[in-house]
Amino acid sequence: MNSERILIKDFAELTPNELYEILQARNEVFIVEQNCVYRDVDGHDEKSIHVVIPCNGRLGAYCRIVRPGTVHPEWSIGRVLTVKRARGRKLAHRLMAAALDAMARRGGGSCRIAAQAHLQKFYESYG
Repeated sequence: MNSERILIKDFAELTPNELYEILQARNEVFIVEQNCVYRDVDGHDEKSIHVVIPCNGRLGAYCRIVRPGTVHPEWSIGRVLTVKRARGRKLAHRLMAAALDAMARRGGGSCRIAAQAHLQKFYESYG
């Protein structure tokens, strides 16, 4: 990631290096750290909006926003992560604000999120 500004891109706008770094981070956080074996590349990335917050020139935090009608009738936010080396910098708060803003700029509406139970209060703080 070349810039420290928040990146909000459709799948087709991602460079190969950006996509590789996103998939690498998702693999590291969800499959390796959390020992959660599942199909990460699930066919929804191509229809999603990808939000990346760089940290020191590399991916620091990430989420994908799945458009309404793709998986659920409403928007959904998923694959929310902060890489280990960037934790403790409150990037998740910036990430959620950016994701909600990106949805609002594209018409808004209700949003669904599936997350671990211990993060419920964090996500509820965003409505």
